[in-house]
Amino acid sequence: MARRDAGIRFRDVYAHPVGRDAVDKILLQLGRSPRWVTNPLVANLRLRTLGTLAAPLIGPGVADAFAHILAEHPERIGQATGSDEQAKRSWWESAVFYQVYPRSFQDSDGDGIGDLRGIIDRLDYLHDLGVDCVWLSPIFDSPNEDMGYDVRDYRAVMTEMGTLADLDELIAGCHDRGMRIILDLVVNHTSAQHEWFQAAIADPDGPYGDYYHLRPGAPGEDGSGAPPNNWTSFFSGSAWRWIPEAERWALHLFAPEQMDLNWENPAVRAEVADIVRWWRARGIDGFRMDVINYISKRDGLPDGNEAIGRLMGFFGIENYFFGPRLHEYLHELRTAGFTGGGALDGLMVGETPGVGIEMGRLLSDPERAELDLVFNFDVLEMPGRIRWDDYSYDLRYLKTYYTQLLTRLGPGDHAALFFDNHDNPRMLSKVLGARADDPRLRTAVGKALATIQLMLRGVPFLFQGQEIGAIDQDFAGLDELRDVESRNRHAELRAAGHSDAEAFAQVLPGARDHARTPMRWEPGTHSGFTTGAPWQAGNENSIGFTVAEQMDEPDSVWSFTRDLIRLRREHRALAAGGIRFLAPRSRDCFAWVRTGGEGEDEWLIEVNLTDRQISRPRGMPKAEPVLASAADDSMLGPYGVLVSRCG
Repeated sequence: MARRDAGIRFRDVYAHPVGRDAVDKILLQLGRSPRWVTNPLVANLRLRTLGTLAAPLIGPGVADAFAHILAEHPERIGQATGSDEQAKRSWWESAVFYQVYPRSFQDSDGDGIGDLRGIIDRLDYLHDLGVDCVWLSPIFDSPNEDMGYDVRDYRAVMTEMGTLADLDELIAGCHDRGMRIILDLVVNHTSAQHEWFQAAIADPDGPYGDYYHLRPGAPGEDGSGAPPNNWTSFFSGSAWRWIPEAERWALHLFAPEQMDLNWENPAVRAEVADIVRWWRARGIDGFRMDVINYISKRDGLPDGNEAIGRLMGFFGIENYFFGPRLHEYLHELRTAGFTGGGALDGLMVGETPGVGIEMGRLLSDPERAELDLVFNFDVLEMPGRIRWDDYSYDLRYLKTYYTQLLTRLGPGDHAALFFDNHDNPRMLSKVLGARADDPRLRTAVGKALATIQLMLRGVPFLFQGQEIGAIDQDFAGLDELRDVESRNRHAELRAAGHSDAEAFAQVLPGARDHARTPMRWEPGTHSGFTTGAPWQAGNENSIGFTVAEQMDEPDSVWSFTRDLIRLRREHRALAAGGIRFLAPRSRDCFAWVRTGGEGEDEWLIEVNLTDRQISRPRGMPKAEPVLASAADDSMLGPYGVLVSRCG
């Protein structure tokens, strides 16, 4: 045990933002209540003693790992100001974002792959829905080992997506309609085909050799020996790849063709800042930063703790999920790349896996000038569950999660609200399972999720298809999946002795392909996405769940989503006001009031979290219904919604 933890008690760990979030993540994985660690008996134990007592449950060495993390980060809970007076007012605070997965949004030329011109053709659709900002998943030049998240050239558009001229037209088209546009920026790693990596392996001791994490093997190494540490890839297997021509091991936290950049090198950080400036000058309004919290790795890249690795499913993660120089690197990128000031400053949204509420507050604290928003993924799975599990998601957990999150945020903090994205199955299917084929329930849950996302305090990020109640696809076998993560996981399960059917059954619930099938624009062959053969086939023939059908139906998910967005835009309290939760003890109803400034209306929102009819909670404020789904004066139908203006 390291001497640094000699006087640390567990309450000190839980009073630290990194410690609090790390403990909460472990409890979430174990499906345990925070009361396990907040009671006085546990809170007053020395970290060393608690580590010994907890070893049979979580394994040895975890206490030392906590002590190491705390020593690297001096912050304490409360250091994120979240001050409303200190926070600048920016355009994105009241915006509705819409994520486009370009490959699957709209194909304009019949090759079966969505492209930039297809998005241009659909800009009026997005504007009519009420979108304020379009977010594009990667469109940079790429060999597409991970569908664009392996960038070969940050200043070029992948051929199948179009040209820089097309992108310029798209940027102008968004701005002409009063919308903004942000891009996905993947700078934790590059493609192995990027010119930097090619130069690095051609001359590992030259200037580009230090752009990546390259490590020599033992004398005579041919790649058959042990890699430099025990870290594992998120896409299966070791996180190290032997490069024979360079006689070096190269780090890749994701696919073997996605090589991790070495952010310790100032030249790498300067390159990234220059990329940001180049795109900002071209009119891009900001970036969603892919796995941006992974950029700082612990010095020496030490082995991961075995117990933490088994618990989290990945070895080494504690050495980089919130690295020692993360704050420094993000602040430097903010000041060097996102130039300008005030409301026109470029937006930095962080995809931050493993980061919880308190670390998120630190990263997005306006006084620190790092990120503006972070994605917290704890909302996507219930306690004790992971993405690959086949289970029914209980919407009551959303109430618990969001009540805790929004209660702990300061007045100047902002939450990114999302359920679906390109990396996760559809939330609607998680809730309903096989019952997602029931159009009545599908519509009801689609409206309930939209209400929670658009009426809570925060910044909503819709993903294409949510507005029409998109669901998971009934893929028949591995040959219908295109995603490298799912295919690698299937191969790993097969190698472990599972049959093909068993492996596929374990992969299907969490396959990212569910969210990546082409957009359903209209009834008919390929749903209006393409005139050719789509790159990724969907297996859905449901009636009533295409854009064309729903835009003409006043009771559709699309119409309800548009109406919610319109209410947000017309009433400041719904977009930027405060929040007060009601009926906290009700397990079935999620209710809250959105509060505004002097002279502004207050709004009451009620959502039935169950598949049965319930009575509205007693003691609700007097209010006039404005928008409803399966609700009346006294009852909320299955997954019913009531949005009312308070009198």
